[in-house]
Amino acid sequence: MLKLTYTEFGLHLERVTVSLEALVSQRVVLALRTGQTLHIEPSRAAFLLSIAAPGFAELEKLARLEQVAVSIVPVDDQFVEVSVEGSWIATTVEAHSGMFVTALSDRTEFFVYKLWQATQLQASPLV
Repeated sequence: MLKLTYTEFGLHLERVTVSLEALVSQRVVLALRTGQTLHIEPSRAAFLLSIAAPGFAELEKLARLEQVAVSIVPVDDQFVEVSVEGSWIATTVEAHSGMFVTALSDRTEFFVYKLWQATQLQASPLV
């Protein structure tokens, strides 16, 4: 499963091995114990990936196979926007910070994660 965490500082993407049900259950228990509200809804998330990153062509092939769950749209000659279906988890309906989770095939998750890492390194001012 892929977990995208949106904060005021940006986006962080990671692969997690826990199931969607287990992750949501843990988050619900945390909200109950801390007295927070919790909002969960089906949604889509989008992020940029570099087309120059190794493995991009493989991701395009896999996205065609997954058809509904993943879409790739060119932004310019260097980047594409990848959009995925999943669940948005936040403290309120209007929250801009929260967690987005999606379950794709293992291979697709692998390529999305590796390409996201490569894109972050490419965009880093330290490189």
